[in-house]
Formats: sequence, structure tokens, C-alpha cells
Amino acid sequence: MSNVHAVILAGGAGTRFWPASRRQLPKQLLPLAGRADETLIGATVRRIEPLVPAERTWISTAARLVEATAAALPQLSRSNFLAEPVARNTAPCIGLAGATIGRFDPDAVVAVLPSDHFIADEPGFRHVLARAVQIAEEGWLVTIGVVPTRPETGYGYIELGDAIAHQAHAVRRFVEKPARQLAETFVAGGRHLWNAGMFFFRVSVMRAAIAKHMPDLARGLAAIDAAALRGEEARVLAEVFPTLPSISIDRGVMEKADRIAVVPGSFGWTDVGSWQVTWEMSEHDADGNALPAESVAIDARNNLVRDLTRGQARKRWALVGVNDLVIVETEDAVLVIPRERAQDVRLVVDALAARGDIDRL
Repeated sequence: MSNVHAVILAGGAGTRFWPASRRQLPKQLLPLAGRADETLIGATVRRIEPLVPAERTWISTAARLVEATAAALPQLSRSNFLAEPVARNTAPCIGLAGATIGRFDPDAVVAVLPSDHFIADEPGFRHVLARAVQIAEEGWLVTIGVVPTRPETGYGYIELGDAIAHQAHAVRRFVEKPARQLAETFVAGGRHLWNAGMFFFRVSVMRAAIAKHMPDLARGLAAIDAAALRGEEARVLAEVFPTLPSISIDRGVMEKADRIAVVPGSFGWTDVGSWQVTWEMSEHDADGNALPAESVAIDARNNLVRDLTRGQARKRWALVGVNDLVIVETEDAVLVIPRERAQDVRLVVDALAARGDIDRL
């Protein structure tokens, strides 16, 4: 796999993890799943190292996050960080990454991976990833589809088409987040997979697909490429990137292109999207609580407490008669919310923004 490069998408804001996740320290830079001493993006880079070494691993992030992200990934060269001047969704992001890699390695195959996922079965994941790369080498645009374990309405789905080589299928269609009844039908039928937002392609194939389906993006990338040859990439990137169409790679390319393949996988995948997920993936006591060490819980069940303060003194957390809560404390904020409403943390962020309380965002 000497021509395989990985691009880790790390520009998200993670507003559903406030108050831990902030504008300058979003969720991918926090240890929200798995090892308590490992950030989500650190785990993402580590688990692909047997296939893609650090020198061929690229991080696509916001310009304002480059310093913090580089600090979390000291094994990567600073030249492997791609700084976006503004957020323009995944099609411009992936297009720019592919164009940049293509200047150094025109025959490259690129694996695009989100930075905020948890994978329980890492060897199984690498096996599926290697199959996806193999299909991409043959000229397909490829995605990995996760075998669903429940009728989830918060994910998009991929409908399987005809079988092709290497345990992969052609994609019949992509389906937006379905209603509950339709999701149940998908899971029961066995022909639909969760869309996990992972993409694999030859840089030349993706470039051709962008030229066909997103000509405005193709022209912008060509201008940036030409500027890079003149040594003016930074200036032209700052001018051109904000003008590129803001659209996902799914809608801009994958839903329209020919020769789209999907490799099914079942490797303990979780999209770390809320404090509810953090509770689900934490170690629990006999009553389902996930609490700091030496906490006291009396008639309390299924609670999550995360103490993210940096003080030397260890607090004694005590919960009495409360169930199904999320409690998160940082240096300057405390969140208390029912677990079933964990997605509504973003409402707090909206309220703070409306007040102009920028220091808390």
C-alpha cells in the first residue's frame, strides 16, 4: 500500500459536546471514547498506522485549529496539515486534499476518514479498509457501509446493488436519514448499510468526477493548483476557497457519479455524536452510572459525570436520587441535562451565541 494516503477530516465544531468541546478545542481533540488518555483524532491516526504511515497521513482542518491539532498529533509533520481558510463542507475539503496529494503522488489512492469515530474492532476495520483501497485502485469511487445493528434514524443509508469483486457491491442509491418505519424496513431487508462517511479513490478518478459533476469546484481547484506551482498557494487559497460551493461530497459527487462501490463492514463502529454515546461507551457501575473514581451514588442510576477541570484537588462527586442525567464540569461551565435530551446541548451553544458570550463557545 505504498501509494495509499489517508486524509483525516478534522474541521468539525462538536457543539453537542459543550462545555467540553469549544471553538478552539473541538470534540476530535478530546478523549470522549475509548482510552481516557487518547483523543478521538489520536485514535483515528493510530489505528490506521499499520496500513498508512505518518508521512502519508494528512489532516484537513480549519486554519484556526492547526496549532491545537498539531499538538495532539506530534508524530505528523506540519507540512501534512491542510488548513482551510473557512468551512465549505466536505466536497471542497476532499477535493483540495486530493489535489494537494496528487501534486506529490499522481498515482495516489486516498482514504478519507472522519476524525470523530470510535472503532471497537480495529483489526477488523483495517481488513475492511484494505478491501476498500483495493477496489479504489481499480478505478471505483468507494465507500464503507456499516452493517446496521438497529433501525437508526440519525444516519444516512446505502442501498446495495450488484456484487462485484473483493466482497464489495455496486451502490444502487444513497438514502437520506429515514423515518423510523423505513429504517426498520431497511434493517429487516438486509440490503441497506449505514453511511459512515468514509471514502476511497484514486486522485485522478475523483478529479475527473469533480470536473464532471462540480465544474465550479474543479475550476477553483485548478486555480489553486496553478498557484502552488508559482509558489503563491497560500494567497490564492485564501482568495478562492471561500468562493467554492459549500456541499458535501455525498451530494456533490457520490450520488451522481458512475462506478460507485461499497464495502460492507461490521467492526464496532460508533459515530461519537453526543454525551449519550459517551455514556453508552463508558465503564458503568452496577447501577449503570459512569462516574469519576470514588464517587458516591445512592439510589442513582444510569448517570454520566465527566469532571474536566484541571485543578489538583480531586472532587468527591455525590449523586442521590437522580437518574439518567449527564453532568459535565469544566473550568468555566457546568452542564446538567437528561441523557435523552443530549442532542439538545446545541441549544445552549445557540443561546450563548445569541447573547454574544463568545468566551464560552
